[in-house]
Amino acid sequence: MINRNTSLNYNTKNRAFQEEMPFLLKPVGKDYLWGGQRLRADFGKESVLNPLAETWECSTHPDGPSLVESGAFAGMTLKEVLKEHPEYLGTHPLCNYTKEQLAAGELPVLIKFIDAKKDLSVQVHPDDEYARTHENGSRGKTEMWYVLDAAKDSSLVYGFSQDMEREQLKKSIEDGTIGEYLQKIPVHKNDTFYIEAGTVHAIGAGCLMAEIQENSNLTYRMYDYDRQDKYGKKRPLHIERALEVVKLDKSTPPGQPQRVLNYHRGCATELLCRCRYFQVERMLFNTEQCRQLLEYHTDSTSFQVLLCIDGCGIMLKDGAGELQFFKGDCIFVPAGMDGIRIHGKGKMLKVVC
Repeated sequence: MINRNTSLNYNTKNRAFQEEMPFLLKPVGKDYLWGGQRLRADFGKESVLNPLAETWECSTHPDGPSLVESGAFAGMTLKEVLKEHPEYLGTHPLCNYTKEQLAAGELPVLIKFIDAKKDLSVQVHPDDEYARTHENGSRGKTEMWYVLDAAKDSSLVYGFSQDMEREQLKKSIEDGTIGEYLQKIPVHKNDTFYIEAGTVHAIGAGCLMAEIQENSNLTYRMYDYDRQDKYGKKRPLHIERALEVVKLDKSTPPGQPQRVLNYHRGCATELLCRCRYFQVERMLFNTEQCRQLLEYHTDSTSFQVLLCIDGCGIMLKDGAGELQFFKGDCIFVPAGMDGIRIHGKGKMLKVVC
């Protein structure tokens, strides 16, 4: 049985040796008013925040930078590591990042856990073009949700149930009737939703999710149920900007695409989402009955991020050591790394750019 208290086999005398190992990341928590306690209960997240709504597991964003938790870079921010070692990022054929951004250690994606004890606000995100022009060169925000768990009758908002006019939408926000025009979609465990920039959306109460998104924190809040924060103040709305970027046409309900498992020795994978910004697969690994460990590598085009959503295991690197991981852990694997083997049983989300 793998135990967190078991020491890791790192060669602390040789930094170059250690740099070749994948490394664990330590997240930053967020205490938004709609959050709950499941990130502690289900994933062992340690935080003084209450509620604990989100943990930003893999991030170089200034609003929540991840720290490296293992190996030679322990204590550094992920951005500091990537600025020192831009080769860890790869060439990124999918993410449209500039050489300057890569040299600055900016990660193209941001990966989170989300615990929605209550409904999130009705919101929309801008696309890249709008964000560059109106938000000081920032990136827009297209995102993907993978449902880790959902309470009975949980739902989310995805687009409008009918074609809307700008003034009609604005009036519905002002008089609190916007809910009449929002499309509600049932949510079940293992569902996947792709939320393109410009789509009005909201995660509903009872959803536990992993979110993979562009490296952005731009959210235009349209409606927040007149709620007050812990200081008795209503959270600000961003109605005018939201009206400039929101897609007003009726949205086609998002169906769950047929997912095909591809089997390998000790592992099965399935594609969950592929877009211009990222690709996400689900990995189901089990080497407990195999005499051969799972062989793993990254190519030169991209780093990979492994988010353990169930189980535990050990990652070994030829000649470099081993790294233990558990449910809730997030592992950064630099581009162009081979000689990795995985032993254990569990599930991971694999993010590639």
